[in-house]
Amino acid sequence: MYFEVIPESIGGLQNLEELNISANILESLPDSIGLLQKLKFLNVSGNKLTALPDSISQCRSLVELDASFNSLAYLPTNIGYELQNLQKLLIQLNKIRSLPSSVCEMKSLRYLDAHFNELHGLPIAIGRLINLEFLNLSSNFSDLIELPETFGDLISLRELDLSNNQIHALPDTFGRLDNLTKLNLEQNPLEVPPMEIVNQGVQAIKSFMAKRWIDILAEDERKSMQEMQEQGQNGWLTRSTSWLKNVSVNVTDYIGTTVLSPRSPKDAYLDQQL
Repeated sequence: MYFEVIPESIGGLQNLEELNISANILESLPDSIGLLQKLKFLNVSGNKLTALPDSISQCRSLVELDASFNSLAYLPTNIGYELQNLQKLLIQLNKIRSLPSSVCEMKSLRYLDAHFNELHGLPIAIGRLINLEFLNLSSNFSDLIELPETFGDLISLRELDLSNNQIHALPDTFGRLDNLTKLNLEQNPLEVPPMEIVNQGVQAIKSFMAKRWIDILAEDERKSMQEMQEQGQNGWLTRSTSWLKNVSVNVTDYIGTTVLSPRSPKDAYLDQQL
């Protein structure tokens, strides 16, 4: 027997802590699910859901949400702002094209599985997930081509799967992932780092990217110093030119005053004598 519909009356189970309605043929969830304020574990995987109700964000006690193996095209916009206790989010095997920026506010999130979707990228602020330990972004295929520079801020990350995507270069900050011990980069057209480094394993990759990051910072510092020096020289030239202009104006004014000033009585007297 499979459930096709969950009644709105489920919202009356206000002491419910765990709900498993996986492997059914549900196409939607009732808005009343947001009334389950004590719900900690929700499993709606293996259904035909195309969206999660916005009200699911009101289930603020949620620790684990499994919405995998559905037909989800997106997640509720504010889901991350409300689910501050969520530690595990499973959304693999869906059709999600992008994650809402609010996901970056899930401060308690430790486990995120988003493989086999249609992700075009990650929110710029993804680095705010400082407690994230496991991340699977594999098999987003031709859609996932790059990662944001804030990726290096995921300081707790231990396991990362990026296989079967179209990533050409790891972000320059990748070498800052000190706790990363397991990494899968297979089936990507990687150029940075080069494959000879990738084949040496995760430590070699981190070392290569760390050195690359230091070199980039050093080059930026050099350019900054050069610009400051050029600005300083330009400022001196500007001041010098301004000074010369003032002198020129004063001299011109003096000459003009001298040449064009009214003739004095003494000048008239001399003319008469001559």
